[in-house]
Amino acid sequence: MRHLIPALLAAAALAAAPAATAREKLAPEDQLAKLLEGRVAGEPQDCISLSTARSSQIIEKTAIVYKVGSTYWVNRPRGGAESLDDDDILVTKTTGSQLCSIDAVELRDRTSHFYAGFVSLGKFVPYKRVKAE
Repeated sequence: MRHLIPALLAAAALAAAPAATAREKLAPEDQLAKLLEGRVAGEPQDCISLSTARSSQIIEKTAIVYKVGSTYWVNRPRGGAESLDDDDILVTKTTGSQLCSIDAVELRDRTSHFYAGFVSLGKFVPYKRVKAE
């Protein structure tokens, strides 16, 4: 019986562990900082090539991050950033192969596909990894 009590306590601790280690959601600025950790900002650009963009990520109410090769291009919208939701779909309408700071991006709810807002893009800031010396 004495050996059973420590075993029960250990089992109870393990059962409670997932709740204690549940991943806390970072604030948007902290989430962006973590994503850009080890990278250095370059000169802001007006446009990026859509054909080379592999993916995009929404940082809620803050920014859109486009991945082009090993470079992360961060766009902090000039307007509508408060509409950014990391569960929305970005709908990009452009006449060329580039996405530019004069473009608007429509947001659609991932589940209902209803209109959820839009953002007016700002300049694109490249973030590249720092080379080890």
